[in-house]
Amino acid sequence: MRVEGYVADGYDAVREVFQRLVDEGRETGAGVSVWRDGREVVRLSGGWADTERRHPWRADTLVQPYSLSKSFVTLAALVAVRDGALALDEPIARHWPAYGIKGKERTTLRQVLTHQAGQPRFPAEAAGLDLLEDAGLRESLARAAPEYVPGTSLGEHALTYGHLIDAILRAGAGTTLGEMFNEVVRPALGLDAWFAVPDQELGRVADLEYADPEWPRQLHAAPWLQIPAGALDIERANSKAWRQAVFGAVNLHTTATAMAEFFSRLTSEQGPVRALLGPQLHAELLTSQVTDSDEVFGTRITWTLGFVRDRGKIAKGGIGGSAAWWSLKHHHACAYLTRRLDDHSRAAEIAVALGDDLTVVGED
Repeated sequence: MRVEGYVADGYDAVREVFQRLVDEGRETGAGVSVWRDGREVVRLSGGWADTERRHPWRADTLVQPYSLSKSFVTLAALVAVRDGALALDEPIARHWPAYGIKGKERTTLRQVLTHQAGQPRFPAEAAGLDLLEDAGLRESLARAAPEYVPGTSLGEHALTYGHLIDAILRAGAGTTLGEMFNEVVRPALGLDAWFAVPDQELGRVADLEYADPEWPRQLHAAPWLQIPAGALDIERANSKAWRQAVFGAVNLHTTATAMAEFFSRLTSEQGPVRALLGPQLHAELLTSQVTDSDEVFGTRITWTLGFVRDRGKIAKGGIGGSAAWWSLKHHHACAYLTRRLDDHSRAAEIAVALGDDLTVVGED
């Protein structure tokens, strides 16, 4: 299938790599977007948006990028900090008293945002809950002891991140994660991105599919994704109920263009993220907070409040192969969003075509 879209002069290598991925069958549905100097210089669509292969992938196709969602959960939390409803370094239990037990009495919002709160997975008691039993999942986190003393170790809060922030927002700011993102963050940033996809946008959502039926069990992160059951079940992920729910750690739905444009403006002193958060919180968002071995990633990593950072990039990816980043070296942003759940090698090859290194962007 031919890749559709355009590339500006100097970006032909990106088209060539993407076309090869589609021709070889390594990609069955994805979008690539690159932004530089305030404009989109690459916009490519390839493959199909549905499992029946009736509908070609389009530039406005929405897809779930798994943990790339977490960066936008972070922004929702930081708006509440901006407004004075929450503070980064005060105990969560000050607002959410039920949480302050079993060693979590002094856990802070900063520790949650940097994946140091000791709750990288839901506790065993949540195994009987449905994925969409939000209240029960939040309560299970409040009742559970952390896996390590908060602030002493690191592990991406693979499925719990959104529920923790949602509970903190409910207790401290009188709002929900979905409300804060959809009513404040999304419009302020002009994002084509949704938690709880509205009816009128559902027709744009791509169906997820496995590259290999064994893929969910082969993941390094698999032990952190088993409770509650079904997080990697594509039949569940492709359902209307899931798409219209808010499972903040993983189920934002968005486009490659939206993510690349967002990352292209992420660090700008005149950009919408700084305007939303103010100078101090914008700096906090981008500053390296902790470097350690991340047990869920299985590698050494540096977290800001919401992103992975190294000398070359500020990035975030998601299990299955989607990724987006801002190149600190080349001053361009790129997003590769896919429905074919596999590793990050496809996005990494696009990165090489751009002169970037894409190691460590999301769970693999």
